[in-house]
Amino acid sequence: MTALSPASAAPPHTLEEDFRLLKTAVEDAGKLAHSYFRQDLKVTRKHDGTEVSEADFAVDDLLKSALLGGRPNYGWLSEETEDDPDRLEHRFVWMVDPIDGTNAFLRHVPEWTISAALVQEGKPVLGAVYNPATGEFFHAIRDGGAFLNDAPIHVSTRSDLEGALFIASGGLFKKRIWKEPWPGVESRWVNSVAYRLALVAAGRADATVSLSAKCDWDLAAGVLVVEEAGGVVTDHHGHAFRFNLPNPRFPSLVAAPPLLHAKLIERTSRVDL
Repeated sequence: MTALSPASAAPPHTLEEDFRLLKTAVEDAGKLAHSYFRQDLKVTRKHDGTEVSEADFAVDDLLKSALLGGRPNYGWLSEETEDDPDRLEHRFVWMVDPIDGTNAFLRHVPEWTISAALVQEGKPVLGAVYNPATGEFFHAIRDGGAFLNDAPIHVSTRSDLEGALFIASGGLFKKRIWKEPWPGVESRWVNSVAYRLALVAAGRADATVSLSAKCDWDLAAGVLVVEEAGGVVTDHHGHAFRFNLPNPRFPSLVAAPPLLHAKLIERTSRVDL
């Protein structure tokens, strides 16, 4: 393992201090992002074909300036910033998706979020998921609980698949990949991965399942919010996520209350992607 640099090994600020910095930065980013919402924006395509707008870059700049400006000895990983391997030398790394759900944002659907987390040695310790269009601010502190607008939240108590509400692609459960048919489940689609996780954490849906690749910046904040709300989040084989590795990608996502999560993994783990 590479030795940590002296700066990254320096005594950290308290989590409460870091959270105050994170909360202010994300709230400011939300105001900026909302000022672009439902406006005529300059949009380009990235190498992978996905859309990105001037709003994504503006919000990314604000968050980077605020978070790294306040903690220059922390690392940085963002969807809209070229990855710098220097982050691997840091114990603490900010992980940001400046506008998670750009597709919804550009199509004037209020299901996008600012997602930002602080990861310590591979595990998120602070997470914020903010939907400025609806005024919902989800946050979590490791071992300190999960909250929506400062009120405690908890995952649902559902343990059975029958009748469960999933945030997932409508056709996912009808695909031929499954070894056995699914019982009667409901599904709805939400473009923002972080928002899907936050809604599960708040008990507004029972689970979210995705068999497509996700990145650190998609998951870090939302994973902590779900875990602190009493849920379990893994890939479709049941493997826990470890963040800030050289390749910041994961194959899939399954998030649910513990008993329901176990039943989901029984099914999803048999799927080869």
